[in-house]
Amino acid sequence: MKKKLLLSLWFTLLFASIGFLFWQNEFKYSLPTPIPKNYHDIAMGSKINLSQCCPFDNKPVFFHFFNPDCPCSRFNVPHVSDLIKKYGDRINFKIVVLNKHKTFTIEEIQQKFGARIPVYFDEGIAKKCGVISTPQAVLLDPSHNLYYRGNYNKTRYCTDAESNYAQMAIDSLLKQNNSPSFNALALRAYGCSLPNCTK
Repeated sequence: MKKKLLLSLWFTLLFASIGFLFWQNEFKYSLPTPIPKNYHDIAMGSKINLSQCCPFDNKPVFFHFFNPDCPCSRFNVPHVSDLIKKYGDRINFKIVVLNKHKTFTIEEIQQKFGARIPVYFDEGIAKKCGVISTPQAVLLDPSHNLYYRGNYNKTRYCTDAESNYAQMAIDSLLKQNNSPSFNALALRAYGCSLPNCTK
């Protein structure tokens, strides 16, 4: 009897641990990011004024909001690197690192993406673009109006070609489509929530 009780206790503990690990590493990141208190929504089409922190030219600008400690951010590094390689001559890519717990160098971040592109550590850029989680993509048109703010893909590893939302936004902008439409899954924030970059 005692052996059975110990065995059932052990299995209960094992399944509870597996469930907790699944929650910590998978399920909680599939839930939408809660909207923070005092959040000020930035509507699509709004003019984004970032001239004080980021030099601009007449190309569209793509901001990748990134937290090296966020599992979701880490999973989509290869996808973002591919976007930079594919569109880097037509789009100005910039990375905004949001992490309150560790310090990273510009070189460390550039090395992760295999690209020498501008890297910023300014939380104010996220606020001005209405970003509440990492990873998030923000695409500004050549006049610096907000064209797209949202997710990269509906899968964590960015493997579903049918839902490459950020890439679809880039293609749409380059085709000069002034009225893009994206589904709710593309525009709802997921991942690690700001300001502490935790879920």
